[in-house]
Amino acid sequence: MKQRFIIGTLSVIALCIVVGCQSDATSDTNTTTTTAQEEKITEAEKIALGKAIFFDTNLSDPVGQSCASCHSPEAGFANPDHTNPTSEGAVVGLFADRNAPTIAYSQYSPEFYYDGTGYVGGEFLDGRASTLEIQAGGPPLNPLEMHNASKESYSSKIAQAAYAGEFKRIYGQTIFADANKTYAAIGDALATYERTSQLSAFSSKFDAFQKGDANLTAQEKLGLDLFVGKGKCFVCHPVANEDLTTVPALFTEYDYENIGVPKNPNNKFYTLPSEYNPDGENFIDTGLARNPKVIADGRVAQSRGKFKTPTLRNVELTGPYMHNGVFTTLKQVVSFYNTRDSDPARWGAPEVADNVNKDFIGDLNLTNEEEDALVAFLMTLTDGYSH
Repeated sequence: MKQRFIIGTLSVIALCIVVGCQSDATSDTNTTTTTAQEEKITEAEKIALGKAIFFDTNLSDPVGQSCASCHSPEAGFANPDHTNPTSEGAVVGLFADRNAPTIAYSQYSPEFYYDGTGYVGGEFLDGRASTLEIQAGGPPLNPLEMHNASKESYSSKIAQAAYAGEFKRIYGQTIFADANKTYAAIGDALATYERTSQLSAFSSKFDAFQKGDANLTAQEKLGLDLFVGKGKCFVCHPVANEDLTTVPALFTEYDYENIGVPKNPNNKFYTLPSEYNPDGENFIDTGLARNPKVIADGRVAQSRGKFKTPTLRNVELTGPYMHNGVFTTLKQVVSFYNTRDSDPARWGAPEVADNVNKDFIGDLNLTNEEEDALVAFLMTLTDGYSH
């Protein structure tokens, strides 16, 4: 377990990984005006293009699903459909094996790497995409998500969009001649948008509290005390940077843990045809162990059952919870952390029994009142707080 620290008045130990992932302020590209004049492309223009692509529902097959369909701002940039444990794709009735995670604050996740004791960073719940640019290329071709047949078919939709002229102005008039280059440019535009404050607002009540602009209620304050104390939440979800000279608390280390989450019998992926799920109800999600880099590194055994530690920012909005959506409320999540080991019959066996973290989870001896206080504190992490 890595050493962790906490900066400020809370005298506990935690680690805050802060990685700046901002893109360059400007880039230059050639336009094909009659004078062939070089024109400066601003980051704001790239952001606007990326946002247009992000919300475009004409880019799936069949049409109707956009990036925002599974990463809605109203749902903390996670799936707004709280009725299904995992995410439904563009094709009605086809469900992914996992719940779509929030992409808010994902810009701060470092590129996927092994730190000597475990893996850190990357995108997706198993880190298989090292960067936001690579991650953006996954869902469009996934048959259980946006369902496009190829890079060519997906890129052709961009070429027919209302913003195609802007796309060519920014990335070059011949960009659509090469589907691979088009695909990379799409990822660049989406990542540029995803690295904006629109997805990383730091505008919660907790942020206002850290700045001295808001007071926590007695219950919320108790929840914070438990979070950094008896509840041990801070170990994997650190609170730091009281002076705000760097990025405020991200509430994750972006590392990987198996916390013993049970299988979800309501996961609709289990019932999909064998072409999508050959294992049927016997499917086991081994998480990080499915990452091609982990397989190539020969570290499958030590990675089984581990998933990326999510940020807790906007967690009030991002249910259902865990990779398979097995928990529908924050109260259930906190109760699971509290009693996983002291009341195992309530929760069932872990989906993957290997590598289960038993150091900070499972028998916290929290009272019902303390569980409720932790939930109250977690709800102070929702962006959009106003005084």
